Amino acid sequence: MKKIVIIAALLAFSFGNSQAFEGKGDQKFQIGANFQDEATGINVTYDYGLGENISIGVSSSYALGIDDRLDADFGDRFDIKGRFNANLGSVLNIDENFDFYPGLSLSLKNFGGHVGARYFFSEGFGIYTEAAFPLAKYDDDKTDVGYYIYNQFTLNIGATFNL
Repeated sequence: MKKIVIIAALLAFSFGNSQAFEGKGDQKFQIGANFQDEATGINVTYDYGLGENISIGVSSSYALGIDDRLDADFGDRFDIKGRFNANLGSVLNIDENFDFYPGLSLSLKNFGGHVGARYFFSEGFGIYTEAAFPLAKYDDDKTDVGYYIYNQFTLNIGATFNL
């Protein structure tokens, strides 16, 4: 009986022990909803750890629901970004399942910053939220639909997975 209790405790600890960012070679995949004033859509992100607290990645979004007054085609709705993150979860030492990451991104539409957080419930699954904002705007032409979609604050929320 004593051996069964010890084995059960070890298994529970191993399943309950997850880490939000493990450093070099760590890979994260995120999928979620994208919310902004003029559109809602889907966001997909992949991050790869380069060092103990640094990752690079790619993020793509597609605006599904656009305000009726805007006439947007595929090119207006789609964006892809290269990104750089400073993963500070281990520096802040809040919880090993939590990662806080500010970063920068360069996209087809703008240059911007983002601030995000991930929390892992298990070794492979968690939730994330990310706020993004433009630093250099897409276009100042108010007749272009991109002005309304890519020159604003956005919020992403969804699921994150360890690969």
